[in-house]
Amino acid sequence: METANPESFAKLVAEQGVRHVVPMDIALGIDVLPFKMTREMMCEVSFWAQNQASFKAAEEIIYKVHGVMLVASTIRKVAECVGKIVFEKDKEDAVKTFENVGLIEYSKKKPGILYVQMDGAALNTRIKDKDGSSWRENKLGMVFSSDNIKTSANKKGEVTGKILKKEYTSYVGSVNEFKKYLFACAVRNGYGQYETTIILSDGAVWIRNMCDELFPDAIQILDLFHLCENTYSFAKAIFKSDETKYIPWAEDMIDKFKSSKINEAVVILEKYKNRKLPKGTVNLCNYVTSNIEKIDYKHYKEKGYYVGSGAIESGNKVVMQKRLKLAGMRWNEITAQYLLTLRTKFESGLWKVSVVKAIISYEFT
Repeated sequence: METANPESFAKLVAEQGVRHVVPMDIALGIDVLPFKMTREMMCEVSFWAQNQASFKAAEEIIYKVHGVMLVASTIRKVAECVGKIVFEKDKEDAVKTFENVGLIEYSKKKPGILYVQMDGAALNTRIKDKDGSSWRENKLGMVFSSDNIKTSANKKGEVTGKILKKEYTSYVGSVNEFKKYLFACAVRNGYGQYETTIILSDGAVWIRNMCDELFPDAIQILDLFHLCENTYSFAKAIFKSDETKYIPWAEDMIDKFKSSKINEAVVILEKYKNRKLPKGTVNLCNYVTSNIEKIDYKHYKEKGYYVGSGAIESGNKVVMQKRLKLAGMRWNEITAQYLLTLRTKFESGLWKVSVVKAIISYEFT
């Protein structure tokens, strides 16, 4: 047997009758694992890496909870390793599911609604694109069903709903890749099994085109909040910020939208169709006419459908902003992706079944 210290080994043999010296790494089963820590500890480190505001904050909480001193750079590497494994597993599942997109049966199997929401939000990276921008869009998807909504009435008798279970999926990159993850997420949560599928979005062209492809049987609804927001901005622009004019005009238009008096609204909007608008102000006439089949809010309300995408807006804050968009933060795209993958698993309540299971079963070499 070879040893780094022959004299010490000889002493052990003479004094204690030792015949073999088993390295501690082998005894602990971590000899083939990275970072010289158990799989369970890798999961624990990754948990705090995505759960705390920074890797430095994770360093402090891991020491307090486990009495183990790991520097922030090591924590980042562990989180990247674990995040990569989970992301690659998601990628494999997404590609496999997407390849079978044509096999989904649209026959109605059970009552209920499957909601699919998505949105894009930018995060700052370390690499500039050809236009000189370091910002990249993270596309976030969210899926939940009416089976997981708890309804209750407030003091005014208004019925509100609380989403008890939802699943997020996140991708930093093109819509052509993101759609695979979103579709797989929808299938996992019952797409094709519910009598109704509803897409709620802000009306972005990329979302509309993607959903036409992925969910041909779905009802697409334009988020009422975005419509109201754009109505006020448009009114403010055409009435030059005169509150006595633009506020009543906007409120009247919103009332028409809510009561599904769409044709009346369009007639009014046509008068302002060619107005020159400030940069960043949406042309409300074009916005409404391009989403004309998605704004029958009176009918949606009567059916009990959600008409607001507040859940996905909140998801952007919870999944990405509170961890990846704090002051001074910039990311490598791949590091951001791996961390976002971990964030989605945690916020979806899937940490044990996705992250821990993936690491426990992964074959390190």
